[in-house]
Amino acid sequence: MLFNSFEFLLFFLPVTLVGFFVLGRFQPRVAAAWLTLASLFFYGWWNPLSVPLLVASILFNYIVARYIVSGGDDLNGRRRKAGLACAIAANLLLLGYFKYANFFLTSAGSVLGANWRMADIILPLGISFFTFTQISFLVDTYQGKAREYDLVHYGLFVTYFPHLIAGPVLHHQQMMPQFARPATYRLAGENIAMGLTIFSLGLFKKVMIADTVAMFSTPVFDAAAGGATIGFVAAWGGALAYAFQIYFDFSGYSDMAIGLSRMFGIALPLNFNSPYKAVNIIDFWRRWHMTLSRFLRDYLYVPLGGNRRGAARRHVNLIATMLLGGLWHGAAWTFVIWGGLHGMYLVVNYAWQALRRRLGHDLTRSTWPGRHAGRLVTFTAVVAAWVFFRATSFEAAVRILKGMAGANGFRLEAPPYYVETLQHTVLVPVAIDLGWELKPLAVLAGLLVVLLMLVWWAPNTQELMGRFSDALDPYERETSVTRAGWLERFPPRLVAAVVGVIFAISLLGLVTEVPSEFIYFQF
Repeated sequence: MLFNSFEFLLFFLPVTLVGFFVLGRFQPRVAAAWLTLASLFFYGWWNPLSVPLLVASILFNYIVARYIVSGGDDLNGRRRKAGLACAIAANLLLLGYFKYANFFLTSAGSVLGANWRMADIILPLGISFFTFTQISFLVDTYQGKAREYDLVHYGLFVTYFPHLIAGPVLHHQQMMPQFARPATYRLAGENIAMGLTIFSLGLFKKVMIADTVAMFSTPVFDAAAGGATIGFVAAWGGALAYAFQIYFDFSGYSDMAIGLSRMFGIALPLNFNSPYKAVNIIDFWRRWHMTLSRFLRDYLYVPLGGNRRGAARRHVNLIATMLLGGLWHGAAWTFVIWGGLHGMYLVVNYAWQALRRRLGHDLTRSTWPGRHAGRLVTFTAVVAAWVFFRATSFEAAVRILKGMAGANGFRLEAPPYYVETLQHTVLVPVAIDLGWELKPLAVLAGLLVVLLMLVWWAPNTQELMGRFSDALDPYERETSVTRAGWLERFPPRLVAAVVGVIFAISLLGLVTEVPSEFIYFQF
């Protein structure tokens, strides 16, 4: 079931909301159990056979967590350490089997000249997210940070449907206190209004922007996968279109998840903060998939040694962390290369900062030209890396990168598949009806410029909401969030009317198009 589907909007969401708050008036624990069961139903909508696996994972990790707690200080904590190590290994083995078994077998077989492959394995949706969520819970339990072990609340913590499929990656101490708070189970008009506003913004980003621009990226990557030579215009058009597609797709999902959760009176941590406004790659990773970045830092980079053993070791740890982060996104060498590229970007960024410090530069101060130059360089590097993230093979990615580099010529001509794509959009037919003589290349260029202006200069959701920002980011203060409060400048009725129009336009988009999955549903 997709957030951007009528089944979800007209059936699942209203039924779940009404049941949650009706039961919450009499017995909050029963309401929590209702929301857990509803989340399992939501998860099982795609494949009911995946539900027993998720339930078994929850019970296993909960039992191990109680075992770790009951271990006390026996034998210097060896029992606790053994329980933690075995549970983490079991979680990673489960993830490895479903997600990476065939990848490693085929990779080893290609090296050894053998045809090794298991039968096709159906990847359970969200397995990476609920695995990482439970690993963090186990570590928190071992470190004494997890202090509540109610099975109903723990089950809700793992299955909670706004985050279950595509994040954010949650921490136990963020969510369990909210599930135990009586006010969570009381209906509040402000929560509903706030949640619907944020959800509507996210729905519009997904349906009207991400899905539209996808029509310009998909033909290019499909042509590259088919062995076609990709020209300069098509290569940059496809790469930039995908960069905007994944931006608005993930931004839309993040807004929708936060908005949905807010309707239930529960705040999720901020997971997306205008990453294309980043002035360097370090800043980018403080803004993109923020909860995953913190998970990789706290549970991988720091245990590897972090920056405690000198610059050289820090660089090795950075690359290792990003390589594994790339592999987390998918079982393909293209994802590993994408992670490796970002690892190298980070190494270069840290080395550049170290050089500037030795030259006596004040890194806390910057000029307007310097910030915009850094933003342009960072954006270009991120777009180039996205090519490997999106391409179905290394060869396809290289074809597009060669086109971007001008190796196939610089002819300013739209390829046939762009012309065909535009015929299926409202842009060209409307222009023709108005008497405008628009060429496909001009339409594409205009669209990309508008989107670039939006991601670089337009306020994001938390900036729009202003005084409500604490509800969006109640736990994390590591990334600066400008709280402009744009919507406070306008009358509430006008804001409500605009949000209503945005929601209605998005619904019309759902009527005319088949709902598409979010990109991060694949991981």
